[in-house]
Amino acid sequence: MDARFSADEHFQKGQEWLRARQPGAALEHFRVANALQRDNARYRSFYGLCIGLVERRFSKALELCNAAVKDEFFNPDLYLNLARVHMAFGFKAEGMRYLRRALMIDPSSATAQAELARLGERRRPVLGFLPRRHPINRWLGRARQRLGIADGASAAG
Repeated sequence: MDARFSADEHFQKGQEWLRARQPGAALEHFRVANALQRDNARYRSFYGLCIGLVERRFSKALELCNAAVKDEFFNPDLYLNLARVHMAFGFKAEGMRYLRRALMIDPSSATAQAELARLGERRRPVLGFLPRRHPINRWLGRARQRLGIADGASAAG
């Protein structure tokens, strides 16, 4: 990386690479931006996101993204990154929680709305008197999904 560029220029370049779905290239720019301005929550958050996506270091990514959210709890983009880290490691429910939190801060956030719509809402358990994770509910839920059957709440409403 060229040290002649400012932290903001590295951050912007990292954003471009991330939009181009090249997190490996973005990682180096975010790493430099974060090193140049350690107190910037946005830089820290995007650096954490890329560490999770590229290096697959969940705990480090979570540490950086959580620290950023604590510094700027009013910034919906930081919650989006936290959601993306969770979803990248298979924690969909936790990711959805952070997407909803981003929408609480900025209800017009098109990115958060699109991510939430892409994930879809969870259906009700087939047998409401059993826990969602009960083996019978899981088996019946998979069968319902394969057969394309709507659950009772969707069909009635």
